[in-house]
Amino acid sequence: MSAGSPARWVREQSLSLFFGALFLLTLVGQALAGWHQFNDQQLADGMGRLSLGQYLTSADFAVDVTENWQSEYLQFLVFLVAGIWLFQKGSTESKKLDRPGLESDEDQEVGPHAADDSPRWAAAGGWRTGVFSSSLTLMMSAIFLVSWLAQSVAGWAAFNETRLAQLQDPITWGQYLLNADFWARTLQNWQSEFLAVGSMVILSVYLRQRGSAQSKPVGAAHEETADEG
Repeated sequence: MSAGSPARWVREQSLSLFFGALFLLTLVGQALAGWHQFNDQQLADGMGRLSLGQYLTSADFAVDVTENWQSEYLQFLVFLVAGIWLFQKGSTESKKLDRPGLESDEDQEVGPHAADDSPRWAAAGGWRTGVFSSSLTLMMSAIFLVSWLAQSVAGWAAFNETRLAQLQDPITWGQYLLNADFWARTLQNWQSEFLAVGSMVILSVYLRQRGSAQSKPVGAAHEETADEG
């Protein structure tokens, strides 16, 4: 494949394209399955069915989507920050044991230690290097907070729709933030994300997947840390 050819571009971006396609397929599947589930419940409650378009703009669909989004981004956010100071000996998900904290400018190749091909803001120094040094965490934080806010608003609307159908008074957004429904939706996702990350950290010490960037080489010692295949 020649440099700049479409085939080479697809190969070099194949991991992102693969997960982008999986995301769209599963989102469509969730929408269709959720639509049928919602209408089954509507019929059981003696209420009218919604069209697919009405369901996709409903609070029920929005809260189901956003409660998963916020937990996924929280997972990566916590992992990013915890990995600065915490270690797991032998894990590919841990930094090396002799490089605690934010590390030196020389180790991070910023300011005067930047290489010729370093990003421009890594070499600029001052506030630009400061912002760029935490840009991944800042972006993950922003997406998490926006998703969590969207979940709270959509969940509040869906919760009040159920209360009105049961001839109960609606509650305010502030009251919903203290309601068990909001925290049950939130924590059921958080616990599963933290379990998955913790499992990967530990299992990568002792188990292997040949050829994967998320696994150390098959013959690497269990004690080798931050050694990816």
